[in-house]
Order: sequence, then C-alpha cells, then structure tokens
Amino acid sequence: MRQIVRLTGGGAKVRLRRAAELAPPEAVESNPAWAANLTATADVPTATADDLIWADGVLMGSPTRFGNIAAQLKQFLDTLGPAWQQGLLADKVYSGFTSAGTGHGGHEATLLALSHTFHHFGGILVPPGYTDPAKFTDGNPYGTSHFDQGGTAPVDDTTRAAARVQAERTVTFARAIKNANRPAAVSG
Repeated sequence: MRQIVRLTGGGAKVRLRRAAELAPPEAVESNPAWAANLTATADVPTATADDLIWADGVLMGSPTRFGNIAAQLKQFLDTLGPAWQQGLLADKVYSGFTSAGTGHGGHEATLLALSHTFHHFGGILVPPGYTDPAKFTDGNPYGTSHFDQGGTAPVDDTTRAAARVQAERTVTFARAIKNANRPAAVSG
C-alpha cells in the first residue's frame, strides 16, 4: 500500500490507495496473514494513474519479495507509461517504505529497486536519511522498513516513529517544491 499526499493549505491532504491483488485466491488463502490483510484493506480504493497525477508527494510501499517489490505494485507501475510519457509524474517528491519477514530479507534492496522507478519518472527522491534520532533506532536511511518476523510482529513504535520522520520530510519537501514552482505574484 502507499500513501499519496497532496498539499493543501497548512497541511497535507492524503489519499490511501492499494495496488490491485493479482494472486489467485488459492495462493492468498494459503497464507493467513495475506488473507487477513486482503480482508482488512478491502475498502481501500485501488490506485490509478490519476492518484499519482493528483499528488505532489508520494510515499509508496511494498513488501519485500526476494529483495524486490511485489508483483502487484510492479504491475501497477507498469500501467503508468502514458502518464510518464506526458511528464505527469515528474517533479514530484517520492519516498519508499517496505517490510520483510526476516531481518536481512532485502529491505534496502527493495527500497533501492523502488527508487529506480522514481528516477525514471523524473521524481525527486526524498529518503529519510539519518536526519532524526528515530532513524538511528530504525537503522534504515533509504526509507522506513519493518521486520515483521514472518508476519508475527505487528508494526511497533520504532517503525511508527521512523514513518513519521519520513512522512514529515516528504511533505516538507513536496511543499517547498510546489511553492518554488508557483508563478511569482505580479506587483504593480
């Protein structure tokens, strides 16, 4: 899932979207955590190109799949060619997050793989870096990552704090870029 952010007034307007599920029902049902997540997110709208076009900043996430992004997200990204060709995905802030079932299961590789797409979009990559004490605890400068211990460890305060830092940086930079791109007021 990902958060799609549009700046409005003094805050940010957020759209929560998910990539469409592509796996056959038997595969989903064979994994209780996967089935539970699909049920829990059934009311979250499916992402479209228009969601990214609308956004000034995008926080995009994927579970780690062998050090890469999930097929569902990759399929969605592959549909964005027409928007990309028109330049509609450029000059926006992008940042990524992930989770994996093992501590060294490809967290950073997944975030780097996701960033390749942001580069092709002409996006402005805003990683959290080590810009806040929460990021030293979380330990991943590329984005927020959660070690879910094979689906048994829920998101904890460490991950929430890291995600907060990342979201605040994404909104701050998206706001700065949006304001820099505004036409100057005509005086006279």
